[in-house]
Amino acid sequence: MTGVSQAIREKLTAALAPSELDVIDESALHAGHSGARPGGDTHFRIRVVASAFQGRSRVERQRLVYAALEGEIAGGVHALALTTLTPEEAAKR
Repeated sequence: MTGVSQAIREKLTAALAPSELDVIDESALHAGHSGARPGGDTHFRIRVVASAFQGRSRVERQRLVYAALEGEIAGGVHALALTTLTPEEAAKR
């Protein structure tokens, strides 16, 4: 796990207390694309299951994630593919 992946995991855990959290660095899949860097750590797929999302719209949930990761985004994370679910929604999948 890279430093950026670990920072994402730690910040989302602190902000949202998720019951499930997957952080996948997909930077290698985007080599040569906009925002990609040779060292990676630019494109991530994140799945978060948290009670904090209860009663919130998809956009509100994504704003919570982006707020928690503000420093990483400013520091070079180019893209986040987000799946944000409540525990009840996750149980149905």
